[in-house]
Amino acid sequence: MEAKTLIILLFAIFSTFNLAVGGQAYRGGWKLLKRSIGISAMHMALLPNDRIVTFDRTDIGPTNITLPKGKCKQNMDCYAHSVEFDPSNRNVRPLTILSDTWCSSGALSPDGVLIQTGGTGFGERVVRYFKPCVDCDWTEHPNGLLSPRWYASNQILPDGKIIVVGGRFQFSYEFIPKTSSSDSILYQLPFLKETTYKEWVLNNLYPFLHLSPDGNLFIFANDRAILLDYVKNKVVRNFPVMPGGVARNYPSTGSSALLPLKLSVKRTPDAEVFICGGTSPDSNEKAIQGIFLPATKTCGRLIITAANPKWVMEEMPTGRVMGDMILLPTGDVLIINGAAKGTAGWFNAIEPVLNPVLYQPGTITPTRKFEILAPSTIPRLYHSTAHLLSDGRVLVAGGNPNNFYNFTHVVYPTELSLEAFYPPYLRSGTSRPIITWLNPAVELGYKMKFSLGFQQKMKAQLGNMYITMVAPSFTSHSYSMHQRVLVLAVDSVRQISVGKYAVETNAPATAVLAPPGYYQLFVVHEGVPSRGKWVHIK
Repeated sequence: MEAKTLIILLFAIFSTFNLAVGGQAYRGGWKLLKRSIGISAMHMALLPNDRIVTFDRTDIGPTNITLPKGKCKQNMDCYAHSVEFDPSNRNVRPLTILSDTWCSSGALSPDGVLIQTGGTGFGERVVRYFKPCVDCDWTEHPNGLLSPRWYASNQILPDGKIIVVGGRFQFSYEFIPKTSSSDSILYQLPFLKETTYKEWVLNNLYPFLHLSPDGNLFIFANDRAILLDYVKNKVVRNFPVMPGGVARNYPSTGSSALLPLKLSVKRTPDAEVFICGGTSPDSNEKAIQGIFLPATKTCGRLIITAANPKWVMEEMPTGRVMGDMILLPTGDVLIINGAAKGTAGWFNAIEPVLNPVLYQPGTITPTRKFEILAPSTIPRLYHSTAHLLSDGRVLVAGGNPNNFYNFTHVVYPTELSLEAFYPPYLRSGTSRPIITWLNPAVELGYKMKFSLGFQQKMKAQLGNMYITMVAPSFTSHSYSMHQRVLVLAVDSVRQISVGKYAVETNAPATAVLAPPGYYQLFVVHEGVPSRGKWVHIK
């Protein structure tokens, strides 16, 4: 056994016990949904039909699921590297994806099509499309990108375009789909070169992108950020360096989220970015040598719309690298998966962090605190993913810190399973609001007033009710691209009969606040969300 593997094994024996056992009763719960979906879920997206599409790299060798007859052709790898999962019945459908999707990116288009970009090898310039329909499969456009995009990030824009930023040694951005002459221009972004750590350990891959309410793009790389006017290709603001000397992007791999935007009919909301985890800039180099540096406990909050923005630092209960930050319909933040020591990459992390953490940011309700939640029994390290489902659960999958599909003779075998994490609001016996009608039913327009009905078994304290819209994200490498929670401005709430209520509320005012596309609509009462209803805004 190699010395590095032995070191990992010794750490694993002790750390897994300490994190999973302790006698304390934690809130939240877990359920194994599928022991194997056939692939390790490196990338994950939720479609408006409530199906999950997930995929791995395609050069990893045989998976545990094959393509059906008719899909497998001569001179073709007949193993599936992508699947569709139906949470309602746990069925898995193999999908055909040909070009290499290793460490790629994606977003849901305004019409609900999953658009997926880049990768490596023959996939580095490919744009792929997946429609949410019965028996649909991937289609691929081999020259959809101007530049190779490996470890790039995506963000939906107000005009429905997708901006694709960065990638390994790609200090630029571009737009897709390419429907105009301006889409055929490659825009240079020196900021990405300026924030590299070393030539072969960049520490600024998968840059964090968040669309600001002023229409500009917040970009965070390594330990600093800018606000970019992507139309004029001009940096309009440089933000302070995040304190602590910690690298936050791949391979040091923290996570980032735009905290909920509280909408008003009278003013543009403030926007606050929240970044947690990561590790020392040299952690990757040390891990390759068998030295596993501790992940940071620190988080930073930055109001990017403030006149004089400054980082406000906080600490998680434990250090974490490669944690997924998931916005819940309540506006709270779930931090899940990852490790306490090391960095992203094959065999480069130890001490799985099995306990998720719930963070109440105080943006909707005044509470502001961290809470340790119930642990999983399955380590989820490199290439693990998580995604919010419409029923309020969080789907957790993946984990392959190995070069290939290794199930034996490694400390952390390749993980093919799917779990569901039940946040505390889904505890047994909880009374959940139920959305009973929407008017209009699905289609919303900007600035539109609309109404909805909900019922609640317990007597509703109407002052403790609010409405959220959640944008479905594309998740990979601990970053949920395009993730967004909007708290709608409510005009009135009234009781119409016993246990039944009507709400008059307002759709977002502009596409800058809510880029066109599909959102999950939730009623939240006493901290408990309803099941989400899909709405479409354009």
